[in-house]
Amino acid sequence: MIDDKEEIRTLDELESFLTLVENGGMGLENVAGIALATNNSNGRPFVAVLDDNHQLLLGRWVTQEVFENGKEIVRVGPKKRH
Repeated sequence: MIDDKEEIRTLDELESFLTLVENGGMGLENVAGIALATNNSNGRPFVAVLDDNHQLLLGRWVTQEVFENGKEIVRVGPKKRH
């Protein structure tokens, strides 16, 4: 379950979130992957930060547009910012 009320509304916000997770800015340990998924109970899309046992460490809601158009960003990772 995701208790966080924040929602990622743009692809730029998704990239920023991914960069933050990759750089350790969320204070999460044992991060093994990130995926886009949907909640089983209500179908609402979210980005999931997973550990090496595929357990949810952190989830953040995303809009349907981000879910549909952000799959490649999640798959290959955010653009490197200089």
